[in-house]
Amino acid sequence: MAPAVSPLGPRPLVFCGPSGSGKSTLIKQIMSDFKGVFGFSVSHTTRSPRPGEVDGKDYHYVSREIMEKGISNGEFIESATFSDNMYGTSKKAVEDVQRSNKICILDIDTQGVKLIKQTSLNPIFIFMKPPSMEVLEQRLRGRNTESEESLQKRLLIAKAEMEYGSEPCNFDIIIENDQLDKAYQELKEFLMPFIEEVKN
Repeated sequence: MAPAVSPLGPRPLVFCGPSGSGKSTLIKQIMSDFKGVFGFSVSHTTRSPRPGEVDGKDYHYVSREIMEKGISNGEFIESATFSDNMYGTSKKAVEDVQRSNKICILDIDTQGVKLIKQTSLNPIFIFMKPPSMEVLEQRLRGRNTESEESLQKRLLIAKAEMEYGSEPCNFDIIIENDQLDKAYQELKEFLMPFIEEVKN
């Protein structure tokens, strides 16, 4: 495995997994348990903020024109279009976190993972997966935030993500989130060596 610290700072973590796999919950928990160790890379998006979301904290909300210009200028590590909205991770967002000697967390889809594998970022790749597509569908339906059409789109994408996630060598670790506590323990044990390096 490559050294955990680059000239800029600790190696970033890339979290990937279908919507409803519990990524956000586990990321929040590890950040809360190890304050000052992790920093979140704030992605850019062209979608409008949802109720309660804050610009610069949840996302950098920008126009399509600004985003397309940044991508063509090579300012983004990865970008993707999802449900007619653009999403992307800027190099600056990751470097800002690394320079503060924190482990940068990126939460991106499989399209983004493929793009990051072509860069010099050298992150640690973590795939979160639900126990089954049935459980995932129940979780997404339980949110009551989507139309049926939007839900079916998400499930199609999730199926492709699960297939990519289960292929050998695509990720450094695959964590099945059947029970949250168990999944969190597995994540914490895997990350401890990286956390210790930052704390020392």
